[in-house]
Amino acid sequence: MAVSTDQVDVADTPAPRAVRERQLTDHVPLLDGSPPMRAIQTIVENVADTDATVLIRGESGVGKDLVARALHAASARRGGPFVKVNCAAIPPGLLESELFGHEKGAFTGAHRRKPGQFEYANKGTIYLDEIAELPQALQAKLLHVLQDFRFARVGGHAVIDVDARVIAATNRDLEHAMTRGEFREDLYYRLNVVEIRIPPLRERREEIPLLVASFLARFNAQYGRTKRLSPETLTRLMEHAWSGNVRELENVIRRMVVLTDGEQAFETLVARGRNGHAAAARPAPLVTESLRDIARRGARDAERKALEAVLERVHWNRAEASRLLKVSYKTLLNKISECELTRSPGRRF
Repeated sequence: MAVSTDQVDVADTPAPRAVRERQLTDHVPLLDGSPPMRAIQTIVENVADTDATVLIRGESGVGKDLVARALHAASARRGGPFVKVNCAAIPPGLLESELFGHEKGAFTGAHRRKPGQFEYANKGTIYLDEIAELPQALQAKLLHVLQDFRFARVGGHAVIDVDARVIAATNRDLEHAMTRGEFREDLYYRLNVVEIRIPPLRERREEIPLLVASFLARFNAQYGRTKRLSPETLTRLMEHAWSGNVRELENVIRRMVVLTDGEQAFETLVARGRNGHAAAARPAPLVTESLRDIARRGARDAERKALEAVLERVHWNRAEASRLLKVSYKTLLNKISECELTRSPGRRF
């Protein structure tokens, strides 16, 4: 179904900042995996406790959903519902009823009163994904709702007041859509109070080792496997273009876990290219070391980056880092020494 409602559980006892940091860690464990994402984390921390409307932009698969959940989890509304509506997955004729509800008899098949997703999001957050796909007529109604958060259900007259924070997301060029008359300019400015642009994965490759480790741990636990990747595969993963971004990487790791020849299938994908043709040959650099040495060096670099990212995320709490990485405390200390890692003085999280 296109609509999902998630209740975010949160303890009442910790201090607000501790709760905020824990929720960010729980919902977006890789939010500070690279400088661009740390900048986004700063924006999230700055605006989470406000009711400012946020517009999240970026290519498909970059992690817009995770940032939206981080905003909710870090806000004062974290104890309320998080309601996601995929505007592109609901037929246009049903979208108004889905968002704002309808009264019994409002149209054929309306056998009972049905609350809309805005009502379900009361005291929480409503996340409007693929906002650019809203029909023009519904854009006008949404604009009016965003002005005072009051509306009537389809076929009804009673005015309903809701208290909800709005987050919208799109992978389309809204400015171009406005020039073509496909998206209302006034709605654009109403939604774009705070804008968060998420760069594609190819611009933040340093996150790949930590993402791979996270996906491997999740899918191994989910499918009861103990899959480990070869150094050669890790190197290939670091070099791949990832036009499908984090979602593509996640699916590739899932296939590697569930299929015995998953790594070979990925090698075939890389060799053939995304269009099913042989990849264009590029001039090969002069190689002065063996393939085995190259693979080992790539694996060491990937391991170092993943270890450093985890340590920074847990504020260098080595016991917590060893738990997350599923290694003994002694092994973790040895790895820190081997990688020559040291905590940056004065580092603020």
